[in-house]
Amino acid sequence: MLMQEYIEEAEKALLHTYNRYQVVLEKGEGVYLYDMEGKKYLDFVSGIAVFALGYGNREYNEALKAQIDKIIHTSNYYYNVPAIEAAKLLKKVSGMDRVFFTNSGAEAVEGAIKAARKYAYLKDGKTDHEIIAMNHSFHGRTMGALSVTGNPHYREAFEPMIGNIRFAQLNDFDSVMANVNEKTCAVLLETVQGEGGLYPAEEDFLQKLRKLCDERDILLILDEIQCGMGRTGYFYAWQKFGVKPDIMTTAKALGCGVPVGAFLMTEKVGQNSLKAGDHGTTYGGNPLACAAICKVLELYEKEHILENVRETGAYLEEKLDALAAEFDIIETRRGVGLMQGLVCKEPVGGIINKAMEKGLILINAGSNIIRFVPALIISKEHVDEMTDILRECLSER
Repeated sequence: MLMQEYIEEAEKALLHTYNRYQVVLEKGEGVYLYDMEGKKYLDFVSGIAVFALGYGNREYNEALKAQIDKIIHTSNYYYNVPAIEAAKLLKKVSGMDRVFFTNSGAEAVEGAIKAARKYAYLKDGKTDHEIIAMNHSFHGRTMGALSVTGNPHYREAFEPMIGNIRFAQLNDFDSVMANVNEKTCAVLLETVQGEGGLYPAEEDFLQKLRKLCDERDILLILDEIQCGMGRTGYFYAWQKFGVKPDIMTTAKALGCGVPVGAFLMTEKVGQNSLKAGDHGTTYGGNPLACAAICKVLELYEKEHILENVRETGAYLEEKLDALAAEFDIIETRRGVGLMQGLVCKEPVGGIINKAMEKGLILINAGSNIIRFVPALIISKEHVDEMTDILRECLSER
């Protein structure tokens, strides 16, 4: 079948919940993707911040093949070595104490919400506790994750959501305080907002949240699903400021392509929240997914991923700042490390489509922001290649 025939077949068979680009991607190599017709694309999306190690990493692929030959799935009624090893490694890089493996980021958020509510319930036996989340946030598409997503557009068709959610403004501590009351059990935010516009949480804001939560025994939950796993130059973005959460979510690059996520917590929360029977998942923590985590974390150290993000991320910022100065359509650059955005004065869909025609894959964050979340192995040469193509697209508007 030809590529267009596959696209037409997909439109007949798949539920139309995505407005897909008119291309069928077939294979990847390094930071490049190839479609069915052999066209080569420089990928600055990496599966939306997933393929941190790029495509076709030999050691990663061999580790998965070896695990497939041993065992892919058992059940959480039994232990398995990859899950134990993955939990140990994840605790080491995160500084957290307890791990629950999920299949996705949205599931990790669901578990974090449940853990926070159970923690509060065990303190006073009440079920009317509230969670403060942030406007413009995005935490996933499941009902619980949607409930704490601070964009009414995502929620309105699916009301009623889970109750007792209040929304404050990121980096506005007064707006948080205006929502705090005796029922507040948790404050939830992305350490760097992704879909909401590439807004990093400020150090002073995080420090004040940490102090508030300590004083009132409120849990601080940090969503590191997109901004974690080295994307900001730290394993987790909060580590730059030393503001440790009580609960943290992670996913995306955690498995570098294998669907896996996790929520982690401190020992205090672990001992005083979810117990046997409170939460579960059939596939979470299966040997294949956890073998992927183990190899990913090993390769991060071996290939000096954090160091590359800091160096190449600074270079990307420099090049994007230059584009912002050159083109009037661009208002500003925003972001951290290899999680960047160009904020534009008009919708960017046309620019992204033109870039794809020229062999560059980009994605938006909202209608007017071009988002850059490439593999964490990119080099300055890849940044230059991307910049040259994007400059052409901006010039031809």
